[in-house]
Amino acid sequence: MSKHHARFVLAAAAAALTVATGATAALAATTWTVSPGGKVAARTTKVTFTDPTTGSALTCGNDTVTGTLKSGSRLSGTGIGSVTAVSIQGCTGPLAIVLLVKAADLPWHLSLTSYNAETGVATGTISGIKITWAGPACTAVINGTGGVHSGVVKVSYPNRTGRLKLLTAGGNLHFAKVTGCAGLVNTGDPVTISAAYPVTPKQRITSP
Repeated sequence: MSKHHARFVLAAAAAALTVATGATAALAATTWTVSPGGKVAARTTKVTFTDPTTGSALTCGNDTVTGTLKSGSRLSGTGIGSVTAVSIQGCTGPLAIVLLVKAADLPWHLSLTSYNAETGVATGTISGIKITWAGPACTAVINGTGGVHSGVVKVSYPNRTGRLKLLTAGGNLHFAKVTGCAGLVNTGDPVTISAAYPVTPKQRITSP
């Protein structure tokens, strides 16, 4: 065997090993362990809805979320949890606009997609999101780009802090059916939600 051919064979073997190792890691990330699981509650004193196009923001002073998480090991990340009830209160926007904000089309669904073993942080999405705004000067619907039941927001959960965080990047939320609102938000504008919820009881979520 020539030296050139030997180098080619070694390089091919290394590439194959790299692919195999990557496949194993990806496969491991498809199963999850959750403890204790079961019924969970989360409450935060600040939720911010922002329209990046206009720069307008609506801040709510109290948001309580309840739901469930599957418990055990070798769990699929798809539909591993659900949001069954949401109570959002104390919402005020620019120009002192006061709005009644309600979650719709519950339950929403939590799915996990990746896990960083070094930081102990799980990431995923909450899907099926629909939120309505109602007030004398402004009404709107927050939904996904695909319409009904298509709203998605990306989330992260660090085991160290036990706080579920809604991320402002990676989602598809947009405003629809906007009426009034003084141009602060408009139909078709994207919307982000920023919040961090301490989860009770505190969960440990790992993969594999």
